[in-house]
Amino acid sequence: MVAIFQRRWRCFPGAVGSSLFQALHNSCCRKKSTASKKIIPSVAFGDKNTTESGNALDKLFSSEQQASILHVLNTASNKELEAFKLLRGRKSINIVEHREKFGPFQNLESLMNVPLFQYKTTVQVCNSILCPEMQRKKRKSPENRLLKKLIKPEIERERLKAVNSIVSIVFGTRRIAWAHLDRKLAVLDWQQSQCCQLMKGTYISSVYLEEISSVISKMPKADFYVLEKTGLSLQNSTLFPILLHLHIIEAMLYALLNTTFAQGGQHQVLSMNRNAVGKHFDLMVGDSRTSGKELVKQFLLESVLQEEPRVFFPSDKIVHYRQMFSSTEQHRIEELYDSLLQAVAFYEMAVFNTEL
Repeated sequence: MVAIFQRRWRCFPGAVGSSLFQALHNSCCRKKSTASKKIIPSVAFGDKNTTESGNALDKLFSSEQQASILHVLNTASNKELEAFKLLRGRKSINIVEHREKFGPFQNLESLMNVPLFQYKTTVQVCNSILCPEMQRKKRKSPENRLLKKLIKPEIERERLKAVNSIVSIVFGTRRIAWAHLDRKLAVLDWQQSQCCQLMKGTYISSVYLEEISSVISKMPKADFYVLEKTGLSLQNSTLFPILLHLHIIEAMLYALLNTTFAQGGQHQVLSMNRNAVGKHFDLMVGDSRTSGKELVKQFLLESVLQEEPRVFFPSDKIVHYRQMFSSTEQHRIEELYDSLLQAVAFYEMAVFNTEL
């Protein structure tokens, strides 16, 4: 199966070493100077741990970065400091009070003299000041949580918004079905293919390749190919033969359809959560998903009776699709129904949904 690698971008090339000292004296434990009545910052009285942690801060940030951080700490108001998530509440007040009492911060080490600021907190605050955009991304992450659960691998919102057509693919033990829909939810193609030979024998790779290549040759080109991701449990050993079969098909489809991945690293094949689609259409009963047959039948009827149906079946194909549906009613070809429902859900949940 095609391996999917996720990159994590960091603001700085170096990571904080685990050997650095993290426990520092709080500024409330400062010693008072007997040489002068004037109170001076306690950095002059820092112990060995404080000194070593201060040196570590100097190594973490370049002179330019330190200057930028100090400029914010020395000039920003309490309200401006609260714009940084890690400085909300008492921390921003403590910075302002410390600055008014002792004067501007001379170095990053002196920030650790402020109450509530130990070494780890100081590093995190400095990073957030240098890279405020990382905080904005984190604030957006709850909004994208549903999309991440819905589709794998993660795709840029711009690519999803620009999609013109998709091929939704659902496969089972005996057949593969697909539906080709454009962004107007017009059904451009909808069919299935029998694959009865795949689970016979010992999962011969060449047989899978021949069968699936034949199916793919009939599929139209699209911006994305969306595969159904089943929720079968690996803990049920009796389902292992079926799970193995489904994973082999999924891997084959990823490899054969993902032609753009080798060129620019852009995924063209996605996996969509089956139960999420079921919830979207109210087909879930507990953890089980019921048949979408009646819903598909309703879509076909609405396309004839309504001027603006939810799903549009072209007039030159509606008769063919209705006949195809009628021929499957007795046998309930769930893959055929699900391929259409998955395509509609993809547009409504991932493309048109402005809340994601």
